[in-house]
Amino acid sequence: MNLPQSIPSGIRVVVRVTDGTDPYSGRPQYRDFVGHVRAWDGKTLRMRRDASANGARPEEDVAIDADRIVRMKPVPERRAERPGWEGKR
Repeated sequence: MNLPQSIPSGIRVVVRVTDGTDPYSGRPQYRDFVGHVRAWDGKTLRMRRDASANGARPEEDVAIDADRIVRMKPVPERRAERPGWEGKR
């Protein structure tokens, strides 16, 4: 993928990376990261990964090598929950 020269710090993105090959089907596997960019030097993307929507995974800092990035695009901020709607999705 042609990656940008610069990425503004603080922008929210989704990044799809290669994650090896499935041993049974032989198909490539991918992993998605959604979060806010901390830094980009053209070789490594450092970002603060968002917590999962259901609370199963906390926020975490991740570093992603440019070689592994398959796709990257900006995404809007997560919608704020309305009062009284907790758990009613």
